[in-house]
Amino acid sequence: MFRPELPEAVTHLQAFVTPDAPLAQRTRPGDFLTVGDRGGDVKEYERKQLLERVEREGATVGADIPETIEVQGEEVDLREFVFEIKRRETVPAGERDRVDQAKKNLRRERLQRKQRLEDGEISRAEGEELVTAIVGIDRALNALESLGPTDIEGEAQAKEAADRKRWMSFLKQALGREDAGKRGRL
Repeated sequence: MFRPELPEAVTHLQAFVTPDAPLAQRTRPGDFLTVGDRGGDVKEYERKQLLERVEREGATVGADIPETIEVQGEEVDLREFVFEIKRRETVPAGERDRVDQAKKNLRRERLQRKQRLEDGEISRAEGEELVTAIVGIDRALNALESLGPTDIEGEAQAKEAADRKRWMSFLKQALGREDAGKRGRL
């Protein structure tokens, strides 16, 4: 294995390197491990770092939705499904059930993978794969959650009813009817 000369201050750190993999696949920013660590069980501090990457506020920014993902033993073309649903301006009622079920399954899968990351006996590489999958699932869930309402007419009626209620409350307060009963009872 090729070992480049490193300045004395960083000789105790080395990127996780697989000699026959392309450089872009071998290293990523922040993926430094100790020299003796070559893929055994993930250390506790590494596990915390991986979990922090999953929970980071902007974790999904720039993340890709996985092409396919195995959810409950079934291979799902996740990217195609999300893009198919997002292409439509509104989701028909029949498709809404399918989308809701997909979101439930994705949340369940995310939870299982996160629990494996938290508690499972995994290698650093497996941990990295879990983080990538979880962030991809989060990205897909964000895309599915941002879908517009399907029942536009029902939502308009609900907004109108809420506006009417707020207006009546304002009028009662402005005309003093709400406080009138309270003043007479003092």
